[in-house]
Amino acid sequence: MAVVSLSQGTRPDDLRRGLTSVLAQQDVELDVVCVGNGWEPTGLPEGVRALALPENVGIPAGRNAGAAVVDGDYVFFLDDDASIPSPTFLRDAVALLERDPSLGLVQPRVVDPTGSANPRRWVPRIRKGAATDSSPVFSVWEGAVLLPMDVHRAVGGWGAPYFYAHEGIELAWRVWDAGRRAWYAGDLVAHHPAIDPARHTEYIRLNARNRVFLARRNLPAALRPVYVGSWAAIQVARWWRHPVRLRTWFAGIREGWTADCGPSRPMGWLTIARMTLAGRPPVV
Repeated sequence: MAVVSLSQGTRPDDLRRGLTSVLAQQDVELDVVCVGNGWEPTGLPEGVRALALPENVGIPAGRNAGAAVVDGDYVFFLDDDASIPSPTFLRDAVALLERDPSLGLVQPRVVDPTGSANPRRWVPRIRKGAATDSSPVFSVWEGAVLLPMDVHRAVGGWGAPYFYAHEGIELAWRVWDAGRRAWYAGDLVAHHPAIDPARHTEYIRLNARNRVFLARRNLPAALRPVYVGSWAAIQVARWWRHPVRLRTWFAGIREGWTADCGPSRPMGWLTIARMTLAGRPPVV
């Protein structure tokens, strides 16, 4: 089991808690690396290697750097403020993948260990339902994700150009395009504090820019304006009373059409049909 933990060194207690929860896993052989994204990892538990990146290369590129130096049949990505409370979490997640070869990615249910209300966004589907209900999904919460290593390599890892925001959508889409399914496992649990992401200018800009990047990198040309247009309509409906936010968001949209988004890898129409039949065509 390859494990990648990404950190900038700003949450040492949370990082140690997460790494300790990984090292406590039963019935798996571990190869664990902590990637310092613009930070030299120090004070790591025994059994965890350090990989220091000289600068912050962004979340997806940092995860990819870690995945390149670990080896295993499976790879597990864990954010530095997340942990896995059950000592059989990894064993149980692998068993799920081995029972159903159609699955290519597993995201667990996310729970705030303090008892605070869990944000609905942690259940990555339009019809949220009960958080304990499992289902196929078309995006993932990126803080705790497990994939077979061969699937991770086949899909090209995380999309580095995103830097932050929406890379979990692309990862799920590409798992579907590889002929597998992304799966939300309501019976597996990861811990994470219920912190609302800051709706600051940079967040809004990247949120919008990366919507366009998703379309340009992953959709056939005919669907790109449909996808971006549907999200533009959603944002206008949400924020019509917040013109400053909308101006920033549409500036991000313009940037998304003009900036370098990296290579395009449009999904096949068969994948689009499979996703549509499974409940969510890639147009929203």
